[in-house]
Amino acid sequence: MNLKSATIITMLAMTIMTVSCVKEMDPEISIIPKPLKVLQTSGVFKISSSTKIVVKNDSGLADQAEFLKNRIKSATGFNPEIAAESTGKVIRLQTDQSLTAGLGSEGYNLTVSAKEVLIAAATPAGIFNGIQTLFQLLPPEIFGNKVIEGIKWNLPLVKITDKPRFQWRGYLLDVSRHFFPVSYIYEVIDNMAMHKLNRLQLHLTDDQGWRIEIKKYPKLTEVGAWRVNHEDQHWNSREVQKPGEKATYGGFYTQDDIRKFVAYAAQRNIVIVPEIEMPAHSTGALASYPEYSCTGNPLTVLPGGIWPCTNIFCAGKEETFAFLQDVLTEVIQLFPSQYIHIGGDEADKIQWTKCPDCQKRMKAEGLKSEKELQSYFIRRIEKFLNSQGRQLIGWDEILEGGLAPNAAVMSWRGTQGGIDAAKSRTSGGNDPNCLLLY
Repeated sequence: MNLKSATIITMLAMTIMTVSCVKEMDPEISIIPKPLKVLQTSGVFKISSSTKIVVKNDSGLADQAEFLKNRIKSATGFNPEIAAESTGKVIRLQTDQSLTAGLGSEGYNLTVSAKEVLIAAATPAGIFNGIQTLFQLLPPEIFGNKVIEGIKWNLPLVKITDKPRFQWRGYLLDVSRHFFPVSYIYEVIDNMAMHKLNRLQLHLTDDQGWRIEIKKYPKLTEVGAWRVNHEDQHWNSREVQKPGEKATYGGFYTQDDIRKFVAYAAQRNIVIVPEIEMPAHSTGALASYPEYSCTGNPLTVLPGGIWPCTNIFCAGKEETFAFLQDVLTEVIQLFPSQYIHIGGDEADKIQWTKCPDCQKRMKAEGLKSEKELQSYFIRRIEKFLNSQGRQLIGWDEILEGGLAPNAAVMSWRGTQGGIDAAKSRTSGGNDPNCLLLY
């Protein structure tokens, strides 16, 4: 073999060795959602009692550093020091505004070498997402709150580049039809954070229960939060509450509970979006205050499903709008969310056709149908929310009778609602991005 041939063979062997050390994500590495890009090399970074978390004092990442520290401490028993700088093995959190162009506001780079873990992002939200990926690279016991002996807290050596495909990554929790305890809400928020979801839609009111304390209207929770317990019957065939029968199933969240939920979620890059249903799915409210219905007849909170939804807020009474604005004022004070969800779905308008107040409203406003009356209802609520610096969002039925000027649409009945909302926006000259598909 001549020198030239030997050199070529040597170079080829070196190339093969180099390629074998850098590979795409190992099948054993499972990260949900799957990152944009993962490159893995051989070796590990070992988290130990001497590992420190490095974050500059002026970085605005104190909360993220504490979050990382507390999770490591709970699962491993180690108590990593947070320092502005350190030698040795460290986990470094670092913001870099130049990363915005490539990663947006929630993307991150995660680089694990033998001596250092570096999470770099343009914003604290991106850093938090990187921390969640770091946890998924560790043994699953990292998510526990009990120290288990014998676990090797090793991170594979990887370089990950990731950013979300969608700005709104939502999860809807219906706490009205079935009440969930306070502790469960925190579990949901933790699981959302693990999977990098960033919007929790709390369905707080419906025909089967009112779940949020409103100081000005205490009967909403004294009455509206409770129903008879007929779990032995099919959901859609449950008998309504009889005279003398006690309502025992239910519960509600106090305003203090809500503030704690909101703060806990915000620390995990999650915005809680409240949903207060109107004009339909409102039996919980109308059982408490029947004067805001068309008939004023006494009602009880429904123990199960019902169809059609005929007990709805009266659109003709000024008192109805005063009540709803009072409720929304307290809701806005609790939830900093840009969007306030008002439902707007499945409103059977049979009572509106018979209601003198609703018919008087239609005549005064020049409305040709009850669908247009619902549009009037939604537009009026939207105007109030806009005056408070918030935006209305509702299900695709709010398109009926004409879409409110600045409303966002969640299309739960398929993609057509989103298409119609987009066409309405582009033809009407308003914000074409103000819609969401569910």
